Amino acid sequence: MTIQLPDAHGALRTYEPRTEPLAATPGTPLTSRTVFSAAHVVADPYADVSPDSPAAVDWDATLAFRRHLWSHGLGVAEAMDTAQRGMGLDWAGAAELIRRSAAEARSVGGRIACGVGTDQITGGSLVEIRAAYEEQLALVEESGAQAILMASRALAAAARGPEDYLEIYGHLLRQSAEPVILHWLGPMFDPALEGYWGSSDLDAATDTFLEVIAAHPDKVDGIKVSLLDAQREIDLRRRLPQGVRCYTGDDFNYPELIAGDERGFSHALLGIFDPLGPLAAEAVRVLDTGDTAGFRALLDPTVELSRHLFQTPTRYYKTGVVFLAWLAGHQAHFTMVGGLQSARSLPHFARAYELADGLGLFPDPKLAEERMKNLLAMYGVTQ
Repeated sequence: MTIQLPDAHGALRTYEPRTEPLAATPGTPLTSRTVFSAAHVVADPYADVSPDSPAAVDWDATLAFRRHLWSHGLGVAEAMDTAQRGMGLDWAGAAELIRRSAAEARSVGGRIACGVGTDQITGGSLVEIRAAYEEQLALVEESGAQAILMASRALAAAARGPEDYLEIYGHLLRQSAEPVILHWLGPMFDPALEGYWGSSDLDAATDTFLEVIAAHPDKVDGIKVSLLDAQREIDLRRRLPQGVRCYTGDDFNYPELIAGDERGFSHALLGIFDPLGPLAAEAVRVLDTGDTAGFRALLDPTVELSRHLFQTPTRYYKTGVVFLAWLAGHQAHFTMVGGLQSARSLPHFARAYELADGLGLFPDPKLAEERMKNLLAMYGVTQ
């Protein structure tokens, strides 16, 4: 069987799908690295909503996908950017997602960490921003999940300089019940976060970030860095206090960063590990045995797909993630909260399908092919 796929120039080309998926089954817990997959949410396709309405979520399918990730030994990073936080999922929806996912994690013994932000407000004073962070931190801690202190659009707009970040983050870390993960999300993921930590100069911003950590090393489990700059992450990783982990958020260079070097390595908290979950877990199990070459042999071929999904505008990578979840059979439809399924082009989807199929990511390649043909037909492409 073959399928006609459009290329970037509008011409059709013939692709022959693979017939067998990659053999990746649930296995033993991961030991050498702590690995979180930032997970997407499944929209309710039958809800009568508009892109401006509060998100309508299919809770059963959303939680089933988290159980899928936990079954492969991965942790779940909940209510993060991948879950369309701030791009279709508001704080009320995120709060419900946190409560439900944390309860599900307890029931199956899964590891979970949840995003803490300020998205219940769109702006305000530093006092109001601090109160918004505190409200969300309390909810996450009450749920029993680990907290991830995310970057705040409101703080980026209100802060006068590094001292405001030091004050806000210092206050939150002093009152946190358990060590948290600090999240530095670059402007390629969210343009509203330009100049975070008080400067658009990344060297100066890094110094402020490290100052926050150095003042409270016992309250920082680790940092998640999403700047898509491997060398900057390595340099930052080497400057962390003893015991503070680096969780790579670099969806362009993750194999080399997780593998590490003679001076250390990164753990992982990645959106690309949503579609790559079983394969990524299998690769880390190989790394657990000390076989770095085997780990790279499994994970390096996935980078082309990741770079494709995360191409500019990077913030729309969620569309590709949900598209692949639909093709893989994790949900019955390709609908997203906020109507974000329209954010990528048909040639983009075609290439994502081809790359994912080539990696063997679809448990049922025939189902993926049929669904891809249905999407093509909607766009007027006949087979």
